[in-house]
Amino acid sequence: MPYKNLRKIPVYKKALELCKMSREIASYVSHNKDLLKLYQSNSLRDNIADSLLTDAILIPQKIAQAECTESFTVRMRSAFFINIMIRNIQSYCNGLERDGVREKEYLNLLRSELHSFRTIYLNWRSSLRLGNG
Repeated sequence: MPYKNLRKIPVYKKALELCKMSREIASYVSHNKDLLKLYQSNSLRDNIADSLLTDAILIPQKIAQAECTESFTVRMRSAFFINIMIRNIQSYCNGLERDGVREKEYLNLLRSELHSFRTIYLNWRSSLRLGNG
């Protein structure tokens, strides 16, 4: 499938929304540090924000990889990694909350977005198994 058609796939669109929200939350909790400074930081909160951003960015990439290949193995491996990243993002929300992020409503919005993404993702993953992806 050509790359330009990815934006028409619901799971890809939702992954981009999840990525955008994750970027905004990571920026907020890290006080607008750039990616390199997050990576180099010794702060737990910055490390969690960096991981949140990394996993959120990888999700659309893995969807694109699955959509652009004919290999069933690559499709399933991509879906497997996305599932791990979904769980990781949930854990990052919990970690940020435990680290003292006061604005829990932001984390709850991300959790809600993650839940919504997961619903669409499960349907998409099922279509990959059937070979319709």
